[in-house]
Amino acid sequence: MGKLDNNKKEKEESLLKTAYHLFIKNGVSKTSVSDITKKAGIAKGTFYLYFKDKYDLKNRLVSYHSSRLFETAMEELELCKNELTFSETIIFLIDSILSQLEKNKPLLVFISKNLSWGIFKSSLSHTPSSTEEFNFMDIYQAMIKDAPGKLEDPEIMLFMIIELVNSTCYSAILHNDPVPLELLKPHLYRTINEIISAHLSEDVAEEQ
Repeated sequence: MGKLDNNKKEKEESLLKTAYHLFIKNGVSKTSVSDITKKAGIAKGTFYLYFKDKYDLKNRLVSYHSSRLFETAMEELELCKNELTFSETIIFLIDSILSQLEKNKPLLVFISKNLSWGIFKSSLSHTPSSTEEFNFMDIYQAMIKDAPGKLEDPEIMLFMIIELVNSTCYSAILHNDPVPLELLKPHLYRTINEIISAHLSEDVAEEQ
């Protein structure tokens, strides 16, 4: 990578880091492009070389930080020496992500307020811009491929699980409402197992 490319990458990363800080502190609606560029020390016109608007930048941040959560979860899964079923693997990943969010509540607030199926789906199709970025699609396809038999409507299954986790765990982590996360988990994971079973062929579902 040449000096010009390095400079462009540094500016893009500066805009991303600055925007994330301001979005966490003030919220997306109360943060302007001018706020971001002024804080980053970058000309406002330069901003539009990288992003359409602040919402495009926000979506990039959601995809990026969601990717990092999954990457860490996958690394923990690789260290797990136990043989896990398909359902157990999914729940393992979810448990890891929830543990990470418990330790980083500002990130939970940012992702939960801004995460939508459209953004998540686009991140699945996202082509990493560098070798350091994590590719959602590879993991997604591998998980579907490893399913023990025919998995019907895997995208709908994933959508339902994401929506369930996102909607139920936000208050449990931030406010212990209706109960602390640890008390909610058994109910959450039982429901996730039921969702997965509903999408697996009957004979395979009985084995899970």
